[in-house]
Amino acid sequence: MQKSKTDSLSVTNQNQTNPIPFTQLIDALKEKMKQVFHVRADVNQLSIKRGLPPFVMREIMSVNPLSVGIPKAYGGRGGIMKENIGLLAAASYESLALSLTFGINSALFLQPFGKFGQDEVKAPVFNRFLNEKAMGGLMITEPDYGSDALNMQTSYSETDSKYHLKGTKHWAGLTGWADYWLLSARQKSKSDKLQRDIDFFLCDVNAPGQNIVVEEFFENLGLYAIPYGRNNIDVQLPMAHKLVPETTGVKMMLDLLHRSRMQFPGMAMGFIQRLLDEALNHCKERFVGGKSLFSYDRVQHRLTKLQASYTICSAMCTNSSEKAGLDVDLSGQGMEANAVKSVVTDLMQEAAQSVTQLVGAKAYKLNHIAGRSIVDSRPFQIFEGSNDILYAQISEALVKMMKRMKENNLFEFLKGFDLTEKAASYVKNQVNFNLDLQMPQRKLVEMGKVIGRVISLNQVLDLGDKGYKKELIDDSIVVLQQEISRLMSAFNFKNTGIVVDGYEENSLWLNFVKA
Repeated sequence: MQKSKTDSLSVTNQNQTNPIPFTQLIDALKEKMKQVFHVRADVNQLSIKRGLPPFVMREIMSVNPLSVGIPKAYGGRGGIMKENIGLLAAASYESLALSLTFGINSALFLQPFGKFGQDEVKAPVFNRFLNEKAMGGLMITEPDYGSDALNMQTSYSETDSKYHLKGTKHWAGLTGWADYWLLSARQKSKSDKLQRDIDFFLCDVNAPGQNIVVEEFFENLGLYAIPYGRNNIDVQLPMAHKLVPETTGVKMMLDLLHRSRMQFPGMAMGFIQRLLDEALNHCKERFVGGKSLFSYDRVQHRLTKLQASYTICSAMCTNSSEKAGLDVDLSGQGMEANAVKSVVTDLMQEAAQSVTQLVGAKAYKLNHIAGRSIVDSRPFQIFEGSNDILYAQISEALVKMMKRMKENNLFEFLKGFDLTEKAASYVKNQVNFNLDLQMPQRKLVEMGKVIGRVISLNQVLDLGDKGYKKELIDDSIVVLQQEISRLMSAFNFKNTGIVVDGYEENSLWLNFVKA
């Protein structure tokens, strides 16, 4: 029987001695997504049910999309960052959940395992990904230790030439689905105290003694296609399953997380582009008051901001492709990684809200892409570092550098800082002042939002220098300048309010209505 075009690509893709061109892989993936999301089934109906029918992932995985995260030495495409981000962007145009599934597998499993895993266990794992369509994920978060990951309580000890891990993990994407996990834990001393450093281990749930028990599947608000839950960890792992950091386990974790955050623009790229296309089509076809919705000034304002988000995200994808390669130690690049992740996920949520507003009532349904996008994109502002925390960390890093340089003027610092040197002059009027380096936390968050967008502006200017469409660059500059101006206004406003204890007393409004 003659093989179809995509079947032939799948076979070729399994032998990565001469991998097919990346564009060919993406074309094959797009064809598969078209078949499963628009021909054999309707993505809007699939998206209101939990999980996915088996044929969906079977067809999509048949083109070996995860080969982008596997080293060439093991039959993959080499973990090229441009390709990893390109894969995420292609998938997120059709399904944000599918893109996140790819991201979990690649950024949170394949990339760190390929970089830090022991050589003797790599071949069988990568072989299963390429030939048996296995999946993998990462478990860090615990019920009592979410953002406070450094104090996680999952522990390990050495027994009979194995590592015994015990603990509870939750909210790991692909719970119950993944064949492999990277598990994080702290070593328990003989006195039962947990060491400060964190280690990571490969766990094969199909191997004896390595099964992970799912105690509960969560009813997650969005991203219905991805299972989340609470997992009981009580596994015995071979010595070769421990990942080997270049220095410390904490730095290995930071390298992993920062690289993952730098890839968020890939998931945002297709998502924002799809919402932009949906908005443009709707506004051109919809007539209100006898004229096209597209012609209204407020609508143009919304669409322009959506286009700016598309451009900003494009700049981030380009920047990450050049900076976040697996050969780079990103453990010390928290400021940029945090800015990229927090700003682009804010843009995702804003885009979803804006398109829902444009479309109106019919968008307020789970089976409409705009309404569904609100709940699907919302957790991106929370997982892998809550945006409020990341913004505060950006400011903390800023303050530390300014103190070290003995520079109090924000503009003077920004114009000499590599992440903002091009953008500084565009926002001089807003940032030319002496910064109070003893800011309260609420101001750290507000300033972090400002700096995140100045960094984004710098990346947009870099993209413009490469020859990107000038009109889009110019509009994005204006949108970012306006946003930075708005955020600086909030930063400069004095608000030291605190919660009123016992607020219920003398505060029932009915008592103040005159009869």
